[in-house]
Amino acid sequence: MPNEKFREAILKSYTSNLPSIYLGAGICNNEIIAGAKVNLPMRMMNRHGLVTGATGSGKTRTLQLLAEQLSAAGVPVFMPDMKGDLSGMAKEGSVNDKINERVQALGITYTPTAFPVEIYSLSGKLGAQMRATVTEFGPTLLTKILELNDTQSGVLNILFKYADDKNLPIVDFNDLKKVLNYLTEGPGAAEIKSDYGKISSATASTILRKIVALEQQGVDQIFGETSFDIEDLFQKVDGKGVISLLNVADIQSQPAIFSTFMLALLAEIYQRLPEAGDLDKPKLIFFLDEAHLLFKDAPKAFLDQIDQVVRLIRSKGVGIFFCTQLTQDVPPSVLAQLGNRVHHVIRAFTPNDVKALKETIKTFPKSEFYDMEQQFTQLGTGQAFITVLNEKGVPTETVVTHLAPPASFMGPLSDSEYKNQLNQSDLYKKYKDAVDPQSAFEILSERMQKEEEEEAEEKASKAEAPKRTSRKQEKSTLEEVMSSPVAKQVGRELMRGVFGMLFGTTTTRRSSRKRSSIF
Repeated sequence: MPNEKFREAILKSYTSNLPSIYLGAGICNNEIIAGAKVNLPMRMMNRHGLVTGATGSGKTRTLQLLAEQLSAAGVPVFMPDMKGDLSGMAKEGSVNDKINERVQALGITYTPTAFPVEIYSLSGKLGAQMRATVTEFGPTLLTKILELNDTQSGVLNILFKYADDKNLPIVDFNDLKKVLNYLTEGPGAAEIKSDYGKISSATASTILRKIVALEQQGVDQIFGETSFDIEDLFQKVDGKGVISLLNVADIQSQPAIFSTFMLALLAEIYQRLPEAGDLDKPKLIFFLDEAHLLFKDAPKAFLDQIDQVVRLIRSKGVGIFFCTQLTQDVPPSVLAQLGNRVHHVIRAFTPNDVKALKETIKTFPKSEFYDMEQQFTQLGTGQAFITVLNEKGVPTETVVTHLAPPASFMGPLSDSEYKNQLNQSDLYKKYKDAVDPQSAFEILSERMQKEEEEEAEEKASKAEAPKRTSRKQEKSTLEEVMSSPVAKQVGRELMRGVFGMLFGTTTTRRSSRKRSSIF
């Protein structure tokens, strides 16, 4: 029987003795084969993955299903909450007719379950404030969110290099603007000319305007202290991995900001975690929803950094799953590293859609059970084409899968539940208040003030110098006159005259006698 052959092929391909997560059951000839269980070995989840599909195809619930089962296995998860509707994972799901129908078709037991959840926010309004210092963010990622060209990016690199060399912490935008001003219009302009190169006023002004524009959008608050500690992403509660949600519902109009911030987190995780090798289950799974925003209009240096992080971070025991609408949203160099694929329905309404469909099919192993081009456009909600890596790293049989329902609540928490969730969070309290440490702004301000005071003293000293010179010249002239031979002779005569008047002299008495003898 065709279906029995299908069941055996799927079991052989997807059965593992290692810890796995259950995704659902295979579909063959429009029939759900409950015995054809589709499992994903957790050992292979640090080989990264891709979840794609058209709007409304069930991508968000697939992410929820993956996150729940990872959490239950003790694996922490980080994921963005694009619409604020994943917070419901903090409470048990509710049974309804659709869920009952699905679990019966899969032949599984449904147990409503709540999971430990931490909610974060880049604005600080919807969760614990996530911050990073500008130095931690680095020039490459900052170039992306400031939308700088190559010349402006080069200047930004000079700022960071100078700050590193001179031990100037750039914590927030005030620090960055101060360094920019100091090296462009301030005393530092001459200092950097030989070692770093001159910064033109026009380029500096453009960078400054872009920084100010982000400040006006309220984005500047993601830069500062207390900086987010990545160790907080690895928490467990009662043996379950904590699901960390980044609620970006309030900054959806600035997609480059949150997508780039998440990449900054990944880069820091890579830098700080030790090598782990191959583990039976990952240390952390990182979901990047709306991944196309990460790659859109990205400069080459930025794409190179993504490629490097994806290549190397798996050795740290961390897996990355990209979530987007089309496979083509992910650059080929990154796509080649994504071993686990969950593809929901593709809508082939336009010639471009048809082209995208054909290209997507080429990324899957061929299957004897499906006309893949036809099947891809006929997938129902909560169904997907799946291929993953088995425990030996070999791609599994391509299978259309009827996905299991999430065990937690599929929707957002109510306002009161949400507030209560935040109030009970120690991390919300930990990151709530910003700290203003001594950084580049204060250091350079003090330096510039000192230099101004020294300059003022020097000017005052130069102004006083002519007066002192004049007095010295007067004294010097008098001394020269008084020390001349004529002056000395006159002085002797004067002294003799003075003393003669007081005491009389031989000469005077002799003159007196002569005058008396004559008369």
